[in-house]
Amino acid sequence: MIAPDLDLVLPDTLGRLHFVGIGGSGMSGIARMMHARGHVVTGSDRAESPTVTALRELGIPVAIGHDAAHVGDAEALVVTGALWQDNPEYQEALSRGIPVLHRANALAWLVRGERLVAVAGAHGKSTSTGMAVEALRALDRDPSFINGAVIQSAGTSAAWGEGELFIVEADESDGSFRLYDTALAIITNIDSDHLDHYGSADAIDEAFWRFASAVREAVVLSADDPATRRLSERMREAAAGGAPLPWLVTFGESADADVRITEIGTTGPVTFTLERDGVRASGRLAVPGRHNAVNAAGVVALLSVLGVELGEAVAALDGFAGTQRRFESHGEADGVRLYDDYAHHPTEVVAALQQARSVVGEGRVIAVHQPHLFSRTQAMAGDFATVYERGADHTIVLDVYGAREDPIPGVTGALVADAFADQARVDYRPNWDDAAARVAEIARPGDIVMTLSCGDVYRIIPELRAAIERRAGA
Repeated sequence: MIAPDLDLVLPDTLGRLHFVGIGGSGMSGIARMMHARGHVVTGSDRAESPTVTALRELGIPVAIGHDAAHVGDAEALVVTGALWQDNPEYQEALSRGIPVLHRANALAWLVRGERLVAVAGAHGKSTSTGMAVEALRALDRDPSFINGAVIQSAGTSAAWGEGELFIVEADESDGSFRLYDTALAIITNIDSDHLDHYGSADAIDEAFWRFASAVREAVVLSADDPATRRLSERMREAAAGGAPLPWLVTFGESADADVRITEIGTTGPVTFTLERDGVRASGRLAVPGRHNAVNAAGVVALLSVLGVELGEAVAALDGFAGTQRRFESHGEADGVRLYDDYAHHPTEVVAALQQARSVVGEGRVIAVHQPHLFSRTQAMAGDFATVYERGADHTIVLDVYGAREDPIPGVTGALVADAFADQARVDYRPNWDDAAARVAEIARPGDIVMTLSCGDVYRIIPELRAAIERRAGA
């Protein structure tokens, strides 16, 4: 794993840029924005993908596979944190003295001088960023943005706008969210994730404190999440002691929230009522899920900081159609609805399964879980088993998607499957053909089959569809 340099002094110019791992959601957005501003951009990735195709259509050359020759005449290399140290393009840049920037350093360079809105938190960042972009566009404020997922209504994860705001999804996983000169921030929640980087929950809390206390104008944060409440209290105490800290605005279902959720309807597309300073407004999103009502409240709180009236802010969210890989529909096969979700932490899995349950009706929810990271699987196998056993009717567990990590002996998807109390409700199927065949045996019309992981589990969906259709035609 390549970590961002939090002390790196950024150059005034970057010149020709080569992106290693350009197909990733964050990397591709930065590459698009650099290209749109006139930089010569090239890239490489390990496999073809729709993102790679879209970049080529913009005129960005992308090579498949990694080779030192791909660096060409680049004057700076941009790398993803998931890159292995022995990557030949990375090693070529080091041997030639070509500056290497972590994607977060490149993003920090890109947003210099902008009035930056950073959306941070353990869960809900991409959706909240998408909501903020959608709402501001509806209000004719046309922000620039870079998100970690494609915003459905915008059809892209990144674009330059004509407005004064630049909205980014700010990644806490490696501490890089502290790189940005942030004017306004949303903190959705804080959870004990990415312990491979931080080592402890206290270190995560400290990172969020350092991020929030450096914000220049206002911080919008959850009134419901225990860790964000601790952060809020710490900031208020510091401000009372004379520290120059930003304006704090809270949101959530708690009675003391500044923007308070008073009602949530979770049957189908979510409905909600918000209250601030005695004024109430009701709204409806085109996406299901209780957590999306909470995300909406955070965005409305941000809009209130920007001077938007409550009713106008709520109405601006009506057109939000979600983001890719967040409860994303992939159609049907023989009456079985297929969905994919990015959920890769127990908290996120709970929310995703609740979304599915809110729309499945009389059908069942069948989950296909791809564990992400060996370290997370080792630490949270029992937690994953608990939330899947509670939220899904049946679960198929695949093997671990290691991403940036080396394998840990004995850590496989079997750890999750073995932790189920009721073994009749789980199958460990490391072979994808076997997994698809097992789903086809179980699923029936009216059910939802949902893949869950931030790895490459979405690639199994065509196999699931084919297996179900074969069964139907047998």
